[in-house]
Parts: sequence; structure tokens; C-alpha cells
Amino acid sequence: MIDPLAEVVTLLQPTARYTKVVNGAGRWGVRRTDVAQPFYCAVMEGCCRLTIDGFAPLLLRQGDFVLLPAASDFTMTSAELPSPAHFAIAPVTQPDGEIRSGEQHGPADVRLLIGHCVFASPDAGLLVSLLPQQIHVRGESRLATLVQLVGDEWRARRPAREVILARLLEVLLIEALRSSDGTAATPGLIAGLADERLAVALRQMHGDITRSWTMAELAKAAAMSRSAFFERFSRAMGVAPMAYLLAWRMARAKRLLLGEESVASVAEQTGYRSASAFSVAFSRYVGIAPTRFASLSQPQPEDTVFPQPDTI
Repeated sequence: MIDPLAEVVTLLQPTARYTKVVNGAGRWGVRRTDVAQPFYCAVMEGCCRLTIDGFAPLLLRQGDFVLLPAASDFTMTSAELPSPAHFAIAPVTQPDGEIRSGEQHGPADVRLLIGHCVFASPDAGLLVSLLPQQIHVRGESRLATLVQLVGDEWRARRPAREVILARLLEVLLIEALRSSDGTAATPGLIAGLADERLAVALRQMHGDITRSWTMAELAKAAAMSRSAFFERFSRAMGVAPMAYLLAWRMARAKRLLLGEESVASVAEQTGYRSASAFSVAFSRYVGIAPTRFASLSQPQPEDTVFPQPDTI
């Protein structure tokens, strides 16, 4: 049976843009309001504070991992709270390539692996909306190992680096999501899969997307009445069952169209009885016809230069 969580992450098509090591000493602070890409941070040594707009501050310790699937403004500081004057001191790139915040001499109090990635999926907004806004994992050795592999692969610049990084990021995202604690209260796929009854229906939907599912069939799979299933699914997922199924079919259709599948083939693989029925549904949902979408959305060549910003 298809794992919905793994399928969402795979469809997101995560790609590394850059990864860097940041260290700090003394009191320091960095405020970022221009973060345009998903952000992750792993604490390799020491501790620091991370405050993401809209969330309570986090005291991060060695072994902690934080993932923000969507762009968010945040503040990162030393564990000892800095004064406003400390925010005016810009980080400095050291001879070894690490970024230093705070005092420029002496041993570091904290060392972080920080990175940004992009989601190449044409439906990234939909897919990210199914994930928690903030994921904080503490004390998971498997995640620490994966993060270290990402850092090593980035620095080594060996052949096929982008392919390896893409696969590592997929595994990293899945591991972070399934290891996350306390995120089930946030509406989305994690909350849905945390509910044993809803998880059955979700796996069946993902496992047989071509089936003409009805509300009665999905409710039966979850061993619930239709009204109870509708209310429970909508509350946990943040969207009604049939709306979720339609959105997922359209996300799958976009991926297939970008792979140069014919409209008839995409219709068959997403549960539509004819190419015309699929075209009508796709045009209504996306706003343009499938053939037009495919011609406008051909992937562009990846940049060959990967910037290494001097700040977090």
C-alpha cells in the first residue's frame, strides 16, 4: 500500500540550494525577514534560541533538528539573550568557510548546520499546506546522521552531487516528519495519519487514486458513519474528503503532464473515464487546459552556481 507521507515528500521534489555551517560565541542575534525558501537547522554543538514568527521561542540543544516547510520570518540568537546592539553586528565568514556570529575570537559556544531547499513541484503550495508549519525533533540520532551526510555531500562537490542531495533531502524530510512530536494538533496530513481510522481511508485513497471513491466508501473504510467521517476528516486535514481527493488527483496529474504523458494517459491514471472529462476537471481546477499547462510548465535548467550567503 502506498504511504501518503512518502508520496507527498516525493512529489514535492526537494532540491538543496545551499548548506553551511554557522558557529557563534558570546551574545549574538540574527533576524531574517527575507527568507524565501524552506529552512532547516541542526544543532551539532552547544545551544541557541530560535524564534519563528507566530510560535513560542525554542531553546535548541545539541542533536535538535528544526524544519520549516514554508518560508517564515525568524530570529536566531545565543542562548543568553542578546541586546539590540548585538543584532547590528554582522556575521563574518571565517577562513575555513564557517560563518561566525558574535565574538570573533576564542572557541565557539554553538555550531549549527543550516540549509535552505526548494520544492520543484508545480503544486508545492498545496503539498506544503498538508505539512506542519514547524517541525521540531529532539534527540533523534538518525536525523543527525542524515544531516551530517547532507553537509558532507555539499562540501565534497563530487559528481552527481545534486542527485544525491535530492535523495538525501527526501529521506531527511520523511524522517523529520515521522519523528516529529506534538505536530498532530496542526491540521494536515500528519494529523490525519495520526488518527488510526482516517489513516486507513487516506492510504486507500492514495493507493487507488483511479477508483471512483464515494463518501460512503471512504467512511466505510474508516469504520465510521458518513457524517462523522466528514466532520473528523475535515477537522484533522483542514479540508473536506472529496476536496482533498480532487486536489491530490490534480497534483498527480500535473506531475504526469510534466513527464510528457498524453492527456488520455493522465486521465486514465488519475481516475477519469475519458480525456475530455479530465480536461474539463483540470481546466476548472487549474485555470488552463492540460496541454497548455504542459507547454507552459516545462522544467527550466537548474542553475549551475549555488550561492553561499554570508548570513543565516
